[in-house]
Amino acid sequence: MTAQDITLPVPAKSGGKPLMDALSERKSGRLFAEKELSLQQLSDLLWAAWGINRPEDGHRTAPSSHNRQEMDVYVTLKTGLYLYDAGGNLLRQVHNRDIRGLTGTQDFPATAPVNLVYVSDMTRRDIKEGQEIKDSDMLSSWANTGFMAENVYLYCASEGLSCVIRAMVPRDKLGPEMGLKPTQVIILAQTVGYPQ
Repeated sequence: MTAQDITLPVPAKSGGKPLMDALSERKSGRLFAEKELSLQQLSDLLWAAWGINRPEDGHRTAPSSHNRQEMDVYVTLKTGLYLYDAGGNLLRQVHNRDIRGLTGTQDFPATAPVNLVYVSDMTRRDIKEGQEIKDSDMLSSWANTGFMAENVYLYCASEGLSCVIRAMVPRDKLGPEMGLKPTQVIILAQTVGYPQ
């Protein structure tokens, strides 16, 4: 852990709205207040997305095809770019630049408090550096991202937060700013915050 890493509080794994209520209230929103989420909310949000819910074997809150767990969740905040470390329950700082605006082509990601970037590390799916990545190689990662994003939607509905999943991501600009390797593929981004 470095001084810039953020240790997250233990995620609250009980409470919230009943599932059927959260499903009834699930929606996309694109107007966000600039108010920041608390560390507890961030911890709960990330645990819902891709946390470890079965510590005895490291399984996650979202399915992972063949348990490859190739997905990573990057978090863009005003204070920089972080990689969610579910096992350590912390955010590992990648750098301290505010790149929220690069996570989407719309205006709102630049000022919303949190943007999640779902990245597939294809080396965990046996793709080697320099090997062509085909659409058929990506099928599981696309599905896994959908599961994770829906978990975030349900958490946000339960907690009165707003979110929206986004495919309009300038991957050619964002990937280099994140320091991604050619085997790390940006799938989607998701903006989270208080509704405006």
